[in-house]
Amino acid sequence: MRIVRVVVVVLCLLELAALHATIFGRVQGVVHDPQHRPIPAATVTLKAQDSDWTQVQKSNDNGEFEFSAVPIGNYTVTVMVEGFQQQELTLLVNSDTSPVLHFELALAGVAQKTVVTGEALEAPTDSVTPTTTVSRLDIQDTPGADRSDSMAIITDNVPGAYMVHDMLHIRGGHQFSWLIDGVPVPNTNIASNVGPQVDPKDLDYIEVQRGSYDAQYGDRTYGVFNAVPRTGFERDRECELVMSYGTYEQTNDEINCGGHTQRFAYYASINGNQTNLGLETPTSQITHDEANGIGGFSSFIFNVTPRDQLRVVASLRRDDFQIPNPPTVDIGQPFPYSPETLVVTPVPGAFQDDTQNERDGMAIFSWIHTFAGSHNGLLTISPFYHLNSSNYDSSPDDFPNAVTNHRSSSYAGGQATVSATVANNSFEAGFYSYWQHDNQLFGVLFNDGFGPPIQDTEIVNGNLEAIWLGDKFQPTPWLTLTGGVRQTHFGSPTVTENPTSPRAGIAVRVPRLNWVFRAFYGQFYQAPPLATISGPLLGLVNTPGDLVTPQQFIPLMGERDTEDQFGVDIPYKGWALDIDTFHTKSQNFLDHGNVNYDFDGNLVSTNIFFPLTTQFARVSAWELTLRSPQLWRRLQTHLAYSNQLAQFMGTVTGGLSNFGFQEGWAPLDHDQRNTLTVGFDMRLPWSSSLNGNVSYGSGFSNGAAGGFPDLVPPAPEYLSGHTTVDLALSKSFRERFSVSINALNITNSHLLIDDSLTFGGFHFNDPREVYGEVRYRFHY
Repeated sequence: MRIVRVVVVVLCLLELAALHATIFGRVQGVVHDPQHRPIPAATVTLKAQDSDWTQVQKSNDNGEFEFSAVPIGNYTVTVMVEGFQQQELTLLVNSDTSPVLHFELALAGVAQKTVVTGEALEAPTDSVTPTTTVSRLDIQDTPGADRSDSMAIITDNVPGAYMVHDMLHIRGGHQFSWLIDGVPVPNTNIASNVGPQVDPKDLDYIEVQRGSYDAQYGDRTYGVFNAVPRTGFERDRECELVMSYGTYEQTNDEINCGGHTQRFAYYASINGNQTNLGLETPTSQITHDEANGIGGFSSFIFNVTPRDQLRVVASLRRDDFQIPNPPTVDIGQPFPYSPETLVVTPVPGAFQDDTQNERDGMAIFSWIHTFAGSHNGLLTISPFYHLNSSNYDSSPDDFPNAVTNHRSSSYAGGQATVSATVANNSFEAGFYSYWQHDNQLFGVLFNDGFGPPIQDTEIVNGNLEAIWLGDKFQPTPWLTLTGGVRQTHFGSPTVTENPTSPRAGIAVRVPRLNWVFRAFYGQFYQAPPLATISGPLLGLVNTPGDLVTPQQFIPLMGERDTEDQFGVDIPYKGWALDIDTFHTKSQNFLDHGNVNYDFDGNLVSTNIFFPLTTQFARVSAWELTLRSPQLWRRLQTHLAYSNQLAQFMGTVTGGLSNFGFQEGWAPLDHDQRNTLTVGFDMRLPWSSSLNGNVSYGSGFSNGAAGGFPDLVPPAPEYLSGHTTVDLALSKSFRERFSVSINALNITNSHLLIDDSLTFGGFHFNDPREVYGEVRYRFHY
């Protein structure tokens, strides 16, 4: 049966005439003489700034040119016409955008050629999606960002993005999509993985989209991470060795090699990491917190013909974590921690020796075909396979209970898309599908004498198919109308859903000011996890008692979101300011909760966590990003700010029902009103640089405020704010050798930032860390 499903998916992909990988944009332009003199065809060269990727073409009789299938990144466009000055423009290409460049020619001087350099800094009118794009140089220079398990390149640049209980949250949620080369990597599980999807050192660019998505983006409302892996076009039979060492015996090491010819490019890496400070600790003391990982990554590109390209991306990772030892909280005792200091009080005799072991592997194959003709069509077919596992294990001697929670999920499917330009319309259509197989094991040993051991194995299958249509209509250069619809079918043994998700947007450029105003309305559907409960474990969650709300497992439903968003892009003399406000309303909001049971009149918590859906949730925010040009040829700065409110209301509509009806709106456990990051990149003499980042959070929702309403004095609604300062000083010795010193949280601001009962319990932020890094390049 499994083979039949996979064959059906592959046949559907092959039958669909699909065209447009989301990793690509287009570059269009026109060359003209302001004096209306006849000019010969121009030679136009498009070259990546960070690699040897190059395309060359001639302009047509009207001076027009267009490059299709341009990967995300920074480029230089050079125009050469005999008898005229050579001109250059630099620009950033984002996915699904078509920047239009204008070159006004000027006669060349006698016996000389003048090069005119500028930047194409107009805000795009062909997209309503707020986007942040960072390069591999940003990843290398940002303090701590190139470590294997780091999300700093996102949290330091994206408004409303932060880490809490060891998980990335963005825009009020913790569900986001990873795309590799424009192909989604499916993972429907919530709150089960803390390891990285990809080592940041293996990325060329990462494009973060924040809401207002086209119809081709389907199942994650809060963020889309379009990752462009390194390809080898930036290498010529060259390897790079990266080694580091620092406090808490941390090390992040990698060797990567790559090269290319005119038709073929390859890149491969092996990396390893280790630290004694792996996860956020539940107290200020750091014990039982080792983490280590190893991984491999590869990318291959082969240009079969000028119009056909084959891509293969594969990775395999293993990450192992010790769960930091908390003084286990007995929440049946009256107020187990002080409201003034929020210090956890240990339960006598409590002991934990828990570990989390994760595995992740993926393989993505893509065929990209460019169609001849005037409609600039692209064909992309991308079958994929993804395997993800998360195994939580306790020592058999743990008290009061020892927990086993194993999950393995495999996904087989593919994506196919089609796009073409007709007149002022850019049409797109696509198909996305996968078949999912989950194998889950739950078990508990009751070392407190509560009852005999229990164990439950669940093997569940599911499938998802989605088809979408979309159009961007640009009647004038200053106005773009976008629209589309996505139809999804999700099926599992307990749930079948067929949501329809319409999307619509508008972008308008104000003449002379060049400000671009945008608005968006859309609906989204997020497929639920396949997790379920049956057998003896149902008896545990339904244990009667004065302290336990009767619990049951309700089939999980998919999350349905409605988003409206308004924003404006303001370019000014190289500065780029983006302001937006959004409001997201959710039904069946995906979250997670743990299993509790009653023993001798006390409520005892386990580390078994199950996904659940809350009846209603809402997220509202104002966001701002600001990026400067190069100041004094040495300094560039950036800023990201969010004022956000994330709340829920109602009852549990799916998953483990372990609390009653919530009357009125209450903050989600990861709600934080204000977040601000300010960073800078300063080029210093002697081939050195200083990079820094200051991050501020106003404080997360205080679980004590709602969990212990009778406290005197009452607990504050939010925990205290926190600020961290990170710095990195680096120096290059010629082109092959560089060293850097990274200092994270240099003020050692170490305090409780989260007291929600989630993965691992209470959480303090990471203390000060200092490490050195060496990079060495060599040819082979």
